[in-house]
Amino acid sequence: MQTNKYRQSNEPSSTATHALALLLTGTLLLSPASGQTPAQSSGTVIRVSTELVLTNVTVRDKDGKFVRGLKTEDFTVLEDNKPQQLVSFDLEDVDAAQPIGPDQATVLVPRSTAEAAASPSPAVTEQLKHHRLVVLFFDLSSMQPDEIDRGVTAARKYVDQQMSPADLVAVVSLGSAFQVNLDFTADRTQLRRVLDGLNPGSGGGFEEGSTGETEGTPETGQAFTADETEYNIFNADRRLEALRSLARMLAPIEQKKSVIYISNGMTRTGIENDSAVRAAVNQAVRANLSIYTMDVRGLEALVPGGDARQASLRGTAAYSGAAMRNSLDSNFSSQDTLVTLASDTGGRAFLDSNDFSAVFRGVQQDTATYYVLGYHSTNPARDGRFRRVTVRLNLPGTKVDYRPGYYAPRDFQHFDKEDRERQLDEELASDLPSTDLRVYLSAAYFRQRDDKVFTAVSLLVPGSEIPFIRSNDQDRATIDVSGVMQDAAKRVVGKIRETVKLAVPGAQEVARKNVQYNTSFALAPGKYHLRFVVRENQGGKLGSFQTDLDVPDFRTTPTIVPVKASSIVLAGQRQPASKRQGENPLTRDGIELIPSVTHVFSQNQHLYLYYEVYDPARDATGAGADGERIGRADPSIHLLTNVLFFNGKVKAYETPLVEAKVLSQPDRRAAVFQLDIPLEKLRPGFYTCQINLIDDAAGRFAFRRLPLKLIR
Repeated sequence: MQTNKYRQSNEPSSTATHALALLLTGTLLLSPASGQTPAQSSGTVIRVSTELVLTNVTVRDKDGKFVRGLKTEDFTVLEDNKPQQLVSFDLEDVDAAQPIGPDQATVLVPRSTAEAAASPSPAVTEQLKHHRLVVLFFDLSSMQPDEIDRGVTAARKYVDQQMSPADLVAVVSLGSAFQVNLDFTADRTQLRRVLDGLNPGSGGGFEEGSTGETEGTPETGQAFTADETEYNIFNADRRLEALRSLARMLAPIEQKKSVIYISNGMTRTGIENDSAVRAAVNQAVRANLSIYTMDVRGLEALVPGGDARQASLRGTAAYSGAAMRNSLDSNFSSQDTLVTLASDTGGRAFLDSNDFSAVFRGVQQDTATYYVLGYHSTNPARDGRFRRVTVRLNLPGTKVDYRPGYYAPRDFQHFDKEDRERQLDEELASDLPSTDLRVYLSAAYFRQRDDKVFTAVSLLVPGSEIPFIRSNDQDRATIDVSGVMQDAAKRVVGKIRETVKLAVPGAQEVARKNVQYNTSFALAPGKYHLRFVVRENQGGKLGSFQTDLDVPDFRTTPTIVPVKASSIVLAGQRQPASKRQGENPLTRDGIELIPSVTHVFSQNQHLYLYYEVYDPARDATGAGADGERIGRADPSIHLLTNVLFFNGKVKAYETPLVEAKVLSQPDRRAAVFQLDIPLEKLRPGFYTCQINLIDDAAGRFAFRRLPLKLIR
């Protein structure tokens, strides 16, 4: 039970702000995890954007020889049949390449976050000029050991026999994680050592499966086979995202880059992977990167009944031709994405051939000598549409080869659903938070059970940051909220994803207030990392907040603070409780407290305080605080609390004592205190709010102090 000697109010206050808080309230209970008092991470996101379009052009005469000596005025470039003005012109001639010394130019792996977004230094750019930049990408995530060995052997043969002085080669791989094994180098010894390190044991050895009916599938004695459809979606997207990340890393280098993607195919389950394919292609085209795909399975002989690696087939598929058709369809499906990646980026696909050296010869031939033309598009639209590029040469009798076009960048207004979700996911995974949208966060902890702590999280965005549009006599806006909670081992123990719709009579009122999103987690005591991303969906501005949380263990007896208590929640408003609140301690008697993230209040508000004391001492004598005998079988507790306000070192106000003699929540062994303090007696200014907690039965006490600002 709790005694409150202050003014009680069951009516919600500040209806405009109150409605916004109600609209942005959600609750999610998750499995065990942990946390601490949040502190906002610092950091700045550096974004470098350019609209320079680069086009590689090869000009040959009627005899097939490369035409040299051309100038800028010899070329005419059209984009969607509109002439463009060339702003850069260069001839890349690998025959003029000078060997690079032992101190290789590190351009693939940035030394810092700032370098990742910046262009290479002039010295590095000069080193790369007139060189062939080749990246060997080993996709170990799905290749079998013999396929890995086959790919490594082909790469070793290229290094030993085909690599020219103009070649700078880098090695990357995708196993359990994307890894840069070796930066660009001409050192054959380093390349051999790295390639030898890609042993068959490093591959995952997973084969992409399919689901469906059992007709024509191997008979495995009713062994359990997991549904691999979701795995295939994840696996294909993961490999495509690795290609996209590689293109981003190489984007600052203006020269043409070639990636030899070595794999055993890539199976897509359908339209689920189309967005990832297009994103990888777009990033590669913008980075002037061509993808050459090599299927290390080589020329396969497909046996109607299956080869020795397969069990006998069920049904009549082996006799009707269906098994053969399924094998051909599966093989074609696994190569279709390889063809798409190659053709759309200006590369070539090398399939169904045991001559793996052909892909290396193809790269060398395509990148021997070429012109690099650059222009700024006259089309300012950021609509993501395909723009067709035409290059004409004012010289008869010549053949001009070039990439036929590119996809324009897209702004937020042209994002589709997949793009918007990907943007949130990328921001959650980013090392540094976005600061375009200001976001603030606070957390409070309350014991649910001995092994669970209710963690209330409040996310706040200034109302002035959210743009509204007028519709049906109301101002409307939507914001997306995405969050992830990780434990100390970086395992995801909880996720939040919600789109919140706002509708208010006047956006001017919202601009002077804050929009708050409340949610919660049920966590085990321990350490956690929490990250939230918020996006307003009018202009697409993003803001994120990440912090480490240390969820206290209320099972232990505190040593520094002898009174075991929950977090102190300060609130300036209340609202009718949502049906989704569940075990939320901040909801009592149908009214929910809205925690204040900023601790800023006005004089006409009430300050609501909420806190709990756990496992208080019992009166060993069996007498209550008033001296009345209550019996040893039911000894009472005796808790006292009040609040002091200090302006500097001067005490400005003190509330009377509140007593608790029994547990308000016996199932949680908690005594609950809810105080309602009118602020009209205090002057505007900064205050220190001190909460005194006294366990009279145990002779222990504690003081909690929180900052508070009072405005008119």
